[in-house]
Amino acid sequence: MWELLQHFDEALFHWVNRGWSSGIFDFWMPLVRNKYFWLPLYVFLIAYILMNRQKPWWFLFCIGVLILSSDTLSSKVFKPMFKRLRPCHNTELVVVQRVPCGSGYSFTSSHASNHFALSTFLFLALVGWPLWVRSLLILWALNVAIAQVYVGVHYPFDVFMGSVTGMAIGWVVYRYLFLKRSKTADELARIDR
Repeated sequence: MWELLQHFDEALFHWVNRGWSSGIFDFWMPLVRNKYFWLPLYVFLIAYILMNRQKPWWFLFCIGVLILSSDTLSSKVFKPMFKRLRPCHNTELVVVQRVPCGSGYSFTSSHASNHFALSTFLFLALVGWPLWVRSLLILWALNVAIAQVYVGVHYPFDVFMGSVTGMAIGWVVYRYLFLKRSKTADELARIDR
């Protein structure tokens, strides 16, 4: 069963990594996965939270907890446990490597886990924002996750499981930490308007 999954994962990896090759993606995908590229978005979100939330420090604390949890689970628990080589370190694969391969293991993708944790939490917590704007946060995380496969540092299953892990952590932090300090959903909606 594992061999069949591995074969499918490698075929899907080649489809994205080699099959999607284009000048636009060669420019965009390495940029998307660079943490400094999103610095203006992070600054905007922090400024928005500080200026528009009644409990901004609690909101930021929840974000800190979810990023710490997501990154720790992915990097310190799953990767050492599964010890899956990155595709760019697998000598049996033909990989178009678009960024330095990096050290460490592949499963799960910390980029996918962290971005989906944050986007899921923000999607749920910013209820006063229009649905289409909050949906862009999910598309943002999805783009970052796919970029990990395109540049050759993760398999699709790595980013899929990282995404699922991140969404679960984002939901848990929202449900069991963030909502505990928020009085009602009406208060949340009123704050974000």
